[in-house]
Amino acid sequence: MDNHSMVVLRDAVPFSKFKLNDQGLIPCIVQDAENGDVLMMAWMNEESYKKTLETGTMTYWSRSRKALWVKGETSGHFQYVHEIWVDCDADTLLAKVTQVGAACHTGNRSCFYRENATGCLSPDN
Repeated sequence: MDNHSMVVLRDAVPFSKFKLNDQGLIPCIVQDAENGDVLMMAWMNEESYKKTLETGTMTYWSRSRKALWVKGETSGHFQYVHEIWVDCDADTLLAKVTQVGAACHTGNRSCFYRENATGCLSPDN
């Protein structure tokens, strides 16, 4: 694991106040703390959220494996937490991180590397 100084994370809104889906999960958008790039989206449950706060390393819930997933555990591409924000409805988290290497399993820096729709609304419309 890279040598990153440990961050002490304290939550202002406890996990019990989050609005979860029927599987007890909340989506977490992950953003590069330095440049604002959106890197990925993953799911968190209470255990992964608490583990993230304890370790300062992003930990998620893998729905396919039904197990905790420490980002970078196998790839070495860890995510070190700077801040975690909760949205106005308390149903989505935003984690600002230092990303080591690629965030995407494809090897791309971000999972959002494929443009899908573009357009521009004309100010005359």
